[in-house]
Amino acid sequence: MSVPQDTAPAQAAPPSKAPPAAAPSEPHGRRWNGVGWGFLVKLVIMAIVNAFGLLGIFAAAQAQSWIIFGAAVLLLAAADIVYFTKRALPLKYLLPGLGFLLVFQVFIFGYTAYIAFTNYGAGHVGSQEQAVQAALSQGERRVEGSPTFPLAVVEQGGTLGFAIVEEGEIKAGSAESPLAVVGTTTAAGAPAEVPGWTIVPRNDIISDQALQKEVIALRVPVSDDPNAGSIRTNDGSSGSIYQSTLQWDAESQTITDTSSGTVYRATASGNFASDDGVTLPTGWTVHVGFDNFVRLFTDPAMISPLATVTLWTFAWAILSVVVPFAMGLVFAIIFNDERIKGRKILRTLFILPYAFPAFMSALLFRGMFNAEFGVINEFFFGGTNIDWLGDPWLARFAVLFVNVWLTYPYYFLVCTGAIQALPSDALEAASIDGAGRFRQLRSIILPLVLVATAPLLISSFAFSFNNFTIIYMFNNGGPAIPGAPYALGSTDILISAIWDISGVSGGKADYGLASALSILVFIVVGLISALAFRQTKKLEEYQ
Repeated sequence: MSVPQDTAPAQAAPPSKAPPAAAPSEPHGRRWNGVGWGFLVKLVIMAIVNAFGLLGIFAAAQAQSWIIFGAAVLLLAAADIVYFTKRALPLKYLLPGLGFLLVFQVFIFGYTAYIAFTNYGAGHVGSQEQAVQAALSQGERRVEGSPTFPLAVVEQGGTLGFAIVEEGEIKAGSAESPLAVVGTTTAAGAPAEVPGWTIVPRNDIISDQALQKEVIALRVPVSDDPNAGSIRTNDGSSGSIYQSTLQWDAESQTITDTSSGTVYRATASGNFASDDGVTLPTGWTVHVGFDNFVRLFTDPAMISPLATVTLWTFAWAILSVVVPFAMGLVFAIIFNDERIKGRKILRTLFILPYAFPAFMSALLFRGMFNAEFGVINEFFFGGTNIDWLGDPWLARFAVLFVNVWLTYPYYFLVCTGAIQALPSDALEAASIDGAGRFRQLRSIILPLVLVATAPLLISSFAFSFNNFTIIYMFNNGGPAIPGAPYALGSTDILISAIWDISGVSGGKADYGLASALSILVFIVVGLISALAFRQTKKLEEYQ
């Protein structure tokens, strides 16, 4: 007899208490005294960004450029919010591009538009206070019986100045800041130490001729009153007070020449002018409204030269696109034929001008077209003295030849790709229908190629319209147009004319007029490009 087994479930053993799992240790090098390295890097970047931002803000405030000051504050605040918070994730990628767009495009265009409505240029580059100081300094003479001060030439932040001792007080100043008390002394003569300034050793002044000229030309105003005169020196060790024969009256806004009695009154055009129409050389910047734009179309001295430049600009831009495009298309069709032997080598040779720097090519061709020793006259015209650079029409032909030489390889590459993408069945069907090569080119190849290349042609037109490099490097816009008020030449286009009018290359500078012409060029190119892009939509029906 079997003994019955106990069917009751066995008592489960109590679970053993396993030791708590250790927290995952921080990877080596990721934390330092409880602070994450990523956080530290973020703080460093934040400090650097804010340091540069505050530097720009303080510089704008010091220069009293309040528009730039406001823009700098907004950009810094935006950078802090975007990059140092968890918000606005898309802006972390967009903000750099938007910032550069604001600084290098929007600001430049806005500032150009602002200058276009002012008389900013030669003789009008500062404020009225600066114009008064310049006028008075030009008429300064040494005051009879004025004492001679032992002085020291001092320097502060790269700015030279003078320091003197007067009644136990050390006074120092520069051309921009009048003499002011900076300390006291009991010693007589030139000060040995000037608080806040560094004394320039006399030996340095004697050994450096450029420094000598700068010291002799330096004038330090005696006080805030421009009529009080200034201190000048002839030897860098002693100075005298000079006063101008011109006297400024701030209430009546007049400058009086005490030697002749002539009165110069401030005008709305930013000049000091006498009753007989004589003006002082230095004026100041004022808003002139649309005067610069009106002058471009009404000034008799400007109309004829500017009309010549404008017509040549359009001819240049059109021919610089049509001629090389036609050449590139023809060469692309020829070298797309499989019967041509060595097509790869020939294609490489044809694109070599495009690979060579444009400004170097312009300089080389300038020498080749020289009338006296250029290879063009020597080898192609038997040594005939043809004045390529001195005759207006020959110079235009020469510079256009150079531009075509440089640009046709680009169109050759573009057209080669467009032709190779054409549907072969369309050409075969046209050939079966009896269409000749010219009919295929006119009705099939050219329309389909234009569909692909029309945007490139429009952008090339805009580029050629403002192709300053070739014009400047080849002949500097010459030969000169007789009677032009500025250094305008027969091969100048509008962009190089703006360069000449601005006076950057020499001559009288008229930034206001140059900016007004820049605005007009921008409008013309924009309108032509917009109209051309609208017309390209009609080509889509060929697809």
